Amino acid sequence: MRKILVIGAGKSSSYLIDYFKEKASSENLHVTIADVSLKNAKAKVNGHENCKALEFDVFNEQQRKAEIEQSDIVVSMLPARFHIEVAKDCVEFGKHMVTASYISQEMKALDKPAKEKGLVFMNEIGVDPGIDHMSAMQVIDRIRDNGAKILLFESFTGGLVAPESDNNLWNYKFTWNPRNVVVAGQGGAAKFIQEGTYKYIPYHKLFRRTEFLTLNGDGKFEAYANRDSLKYRSVYGLDDIPTMYRGTIRKVGFSRAWNIFVQLGMTDDTYTIENSENMSYRDFTNLFLAYSPNDSVELKLRSYLKIDQDDVMWDKLVELDIFNPDKKVGLKNATPAQILQKILSDSWTLAEDDKDMIVMHHKFGYEIQGEKRQIESSLVVKGENQTYTAMAKTVGLPVAIATLKILNGEISSPGVQLPISKEVYVPILKELEEYGIIFSEKKVPYLGYNPENVIG
Repeated sequence: MRKILVIGAGKSSSYLIDYFKEKASSENLHVTIADVSLKNAKAKVNGHENCKALEFDVFNEQQRKAEIEQSDIVVSMLPARFHIEVAKDCVEFGKHMVTASYISQEMKALDKPAKEKGLVFMNEIGVDPGIDHMSAMQVIDRIRDNGAKILLFESFTGGLVAPESDNNLWNYKFTWNPRNVVVAGQGGAAKFIQEGTYKYIPYHKLFRRTEFLTLNGDGKFEAYANRDSLKYRSVYGLDDIPTMYRGTIRKVGFSRAWNIFVQLGMTDDTYTIENSENMSYRDFTNLFLAYSPNDSVELKLRSYLKIDQDDVMWDKLVELDIFNPDKKVGLKNATPAQILQKILSDSWTLAEDDKDMIVMHHKFGYEIQGEKRQIESSLVVKGENQTYTAMAKTVGLPVAIATLKILNGEISSPGVQLPISKEVYVPILKELEEYGIIFSEKKVPYLGYNPENVIG
């Protein structure tokens, strides 16, 4: 039997593992589900005869090497920072590897040895990054193959709560790693180019420079800029493009409210807070406000941020219970970001029957025979429940499909890569359609960059 090692049985692995189970008999697969929690691994195996659950510590070098050596291909669903040791072992033992994470500098350094051994190291093959790359390149290649010049590419993705489960004032719940939501946008200015002019948005301004999006049938959204859109010019072969912008989608009003936490300093992850485990949520909020022997925490915050009491922004803060004197943080030596994540998780965790939603939207502007044209391509995927989420579906299925196609030799170009070649994106996008992951495409009048859609 052909052996697949899946490391990590977390939230994004449900569809991935089910795909392997579904194909196990016809494709002669044996799948080892390895996780730090044996309980999690067993739950995902669920008694399937072609699967095995394994308690696994990625830092146990002896165990890690032994499991990788006896596998044919390795799927790492670990946090991105843990991939590299797995990848080095894959090079040592000559095993292909698949991850959904961005390509790190350490991973990129393995390109040459991977190619020397004929190994496929596929990265960025989830949803964003992943489906965004593949769906964009499919249209970009088609436009270029017709002899057109591409003038504009904008791409937006959001992991949101579905309308039927949208029951809080923020119109948001955690559908992926909460930490990544809390620290989003940090680590440097957002960089992009619009109409040939480079633009940079520092973190403290990021959530007040948003763009409106209206998707037919799915309502009005806003988007804030991703950290570095410029690097994708060379990745997509668009080095001379005048407009390149990638952003994250939220429901309208989210960014303005989130900016409150940024301005207070609650999203900072660079220092720890003394005695944090004994603090109340109210104590935590008060940390970032001036001392006053008379004014309440609520009054100080409203005054500092100039929020009126009848402003919906205020209602959003109250809804999160950040002024509660009885709820304890319970986290020792925690950073502000870690404490904020804990507070938000009380309100933003998906309930058992909640449904999430992935929204993706691309804009392509191009010129052909002297005429400017524009194409818009959109995707909406809804989850089923807390376990079978749209996020797990759109992350896990591309990873699973790519894994099997590498194993079968259908994807064979070696090296550390992302899914931008026709060899990769054509068959994967086609198979994803069988699972309801389908883009709708329409031609619209050429609009170019529209400053009327921008706030701030």
